[in-house]
Amino acid sequence: MPDDLQPDDLRLELIELGDAFRAYQRRPEPDLAVLAGLHDRKSRAFAVWATVTGDASLSEEAERADTAARTTREMHANRVGIAGDGDGPVVERLLTRTQGAHARSVLEHVRARAPLPGAEGRLAVLMLTLRTGRAGTGNVTGQDLHGWLQGDAERVLRQLVDVGWLRLPEEVTVDDALASRPEEPTRVTVPSLLPAGPRPFPFGKVTRARLSGWAQKAVGDRRLRKKKPGAATRLLAVYTAAHSRPDGRLGSPEDDDGLGLDAVASFCALRPEDVAAHTERLVGADWLAEAGTDGGRLRGRLAERVLTLSGLL
Repeated sequence: MPDDLQPDDLRLELIELGDAFRAYQRRPEPDLAVLAGLHDRKSRAFAVWATVTGDASLSEEAERADTAARTTREMHANRVGIAGDGDGPVVERLLTRTQGAHARSVLEHVRARAPLPGAEGRLAVLMLTLRTGRAGTGNVTGQDLHGWLQGDAERVLRQLVDVGWLRLPEEVTVDDALASRPEEPTRVTVPSLLPAGPRPFPFGKVTRARLSGWAQKAVGDRRLRKKKPGAATRLLAVYTAAHSRPDGRLGSPEDDDGLGLDAVASFCALRPEDVAAHTERLVGADWLAEAGTDGGRLRGRLAERVLTLSGLL
């Protein structure tokens, strides 16, 4: 940029724009809405600059910035789960579509490899897998364990340790882990997830933390807690969230026929004929706005208040 570029407001805008792009690059997390706005500013500034100088290359740069703004805005729409044309409500999603796919891969891993048969063990394995899914180790507190498992925490944790699926630090007992506080959490290990073996999950630490937080919001949902749900109902809440579209409808948009009851029941450690009762509890907690289990399929949609947790199928 020439030092004597006129008018002054254009020169100042170009300087500020450069500073803004550098500041954006230093952000710890991307924000595509902010980035699209920066590309818009660049397009406008370069168009004015091209007019002032008559430089055709600056006009081309303005067009490229305009294209980048549109592309980034479409990426942002995909990230938050709204239609590309902007129709429908804007819902800030906790997961991106890619992270939603990762969530479903974790759920399938837990369904296939959980070492205990019941819903309580399945829920503990899910939450502990999400805490340790990247490196095989992670921190948990007694509050975590009691919150996930309520009155079953001691029994389930002891069983997971006894079968070797979970390892506690030396000289740390199950009782110690259940009493651990946030300032001194227990560092647990899931041997099957340690990097020495094949890693089942390719995601990094940011996605692992996002998935763990997503599942925690689901199983700890306030309205759901008021209904005193069992582990199977909480598992169903997680499963329906993970397998919903941006509009909350359950199941893939390709066939638009909900979810197979056999698959749902298998993850939730239930018999297919028992899914309906737990579905009714989710409707009563305003987790599902509507639901039905006719014809071996679970059809319905998430309530508007939990659309933020959709897995964005």
